[in-house]
Amino acid sequence: MKPNTAYLSIGSNLGNRSENIKKCISHISAISIIKATSSIIETEPFKVSIKQDNFLNLVVKIEYLKDHFELLKDINVIESKLGRIRSSVRNEPRIIDIDIIFFNNLIFSNDNLEIPHPRFKERFFVLHPLSEISPNFIDPITKKTIKFLLDEAKNTSD
Repeated sequence: MKPNTAYLSIGSNLGNRSENIKKCISHISAISIIKATSSIIETEPFKVSIKQDNFLNLVVKIEYLKDHFELLKDINVIESKLGRIRSSVRNEPRIIDIDIIFFNNLIFSNDNLEIPHPRFKERFFVLHPLSEISPNFIDPITKKTIKFLLDEAKNTSD
């Protein structure tokens, strides 16, 4: 069976952020093969209503043998093991946050999962580390490279 390639965005802004990320990567390596890891960047919380600490963010490229539904389940288990408690509050502080950005070239949407991640193009904290490890990956929706999308985002924020 050919492995699937997925890109995961990881962030933490509660507790020992560096340690949370190390533990998260360790858990991810138990369910997949990590092919690339970006450097960690520190960013201010994005579109939040309450004051909170900065995030540490990175992107990992993995090879995964199961489908995208199983990956989502595995990610939710990892987040729970690391102490994430989900609530209905959007963009709240969190010990760990893992998002599937891409899964192969899949375009998929249901109530629980949207691939590619619907807001990745707006998020420097995803585009920058993603561009570091896979600048020539092509977004299956826009047909643009990650590097192009990052440059485009930089130009619109100037």
